[in-house]
Amino acid sequence: MSRRAAQRSYWLMKSEPECFSFDDLWNAPRRRTGWDGVRNYQVRNFMRDAMHVGDGVLFYHSSAEPPGVAGVARIASAARPDPTQFDPAAEHFDPSSSRDAPTWLEVDVQAVGKLARYVSIDDLRSAPELSEMLVLRRGQRLSVMPVTAHEWGVVLALGGLDARDF
Repeated sequence: MSRRAAQRSYWLMKSEPECFSFDDLWNAPRRRTGWDGVRNYQVRNFMRDAMHVGDGVLFYHSSAEPPGVAGVARIASAARPDPTQFDPAAEHFDPSSSRDAPTWLEVDVQAVGKLARYVSIDDLRSAPELSEMLVLRRGQRLSVMPVTAHEWGVVLALGGLDARDF
């Protein structure tokens, strides 16, 4: 196993399917897009300091009925300035951010696998091995959060996939 593979991290990234779904990512050119619009300092810091190309991503549909994990992706680029912070016409424009000292970052995310079975929030809650998973904690509202390697494997198994394939 390579040194980097041993250090691989895992993430859960939330998106509202009406805004951008896993199917949208799957159908994007090269199944890849920039994950822009993050306006939370903790998430920005995850992108800047902890995310690396190749890290695994559980693509989570929030504000869905029911919410849950819809697919598997990977981090496909290093963090870079989010261009929407500079665009006055963009929903996520930030007039206090400058090109010389950008506040907000984005990473590319690339779809790598469809789940055989959607993993709903109830499925996550019913798995005792996931009782400490951040997305299940009351009051946890971050759009991006770390996932342990064990949680990654359990979620993929619930979705009908083998973690060793990802």
